[in-house]
Amino acid sequence: MDTTVITVRTGDRPVVADITSEAEAFARGRGDGLLHVFVPHATAGLAIIETGAGSDDDLLTAIDELLPAEDKWRHRHGSRGHGRDHVLPAWIPPYATLPVIGGRIALGTWQSICLVDPNGDNPERQVRFSFLNG
Repeated sequence: MDTTVITVRTGDRPVVADITSEAEAFARGRGDGLLHVFVPHATAGLAIIETGAGSDDDLLTAIDELLPAEDKWRHRHGSRGHGRDHVLPAWIPPYATLPVIGGRIALGTWQSICLVDPNGDNPERQVRFSFLNG
């Protein structure tokens, strides 16, 4: 297995960050196998979605509706409503495993690999790419 870690600047507000190009660069030329993407954070996840047509903003809206940033959460450190950020990985997992065929990630036409980070308290995130030869 080969692995590397990248840093993604997410800033101080909720964001859906497309990391497909970084994943493609890591997988390029590796032949057939599996690409595992992992976010080692308790308040972020990974989604395979279409971006650029509003779906990324729709996802953030859905998170706000499902998990509102209110003071109702028992987990209370950090900014207002931060407890919801710790619940997020139960719905948007911190990992994804994707097939790689001939050194190319086998995504659908409109699919992108996205880091979902609702937590504005941490402006940078780590993402680990691991490749397992098939």
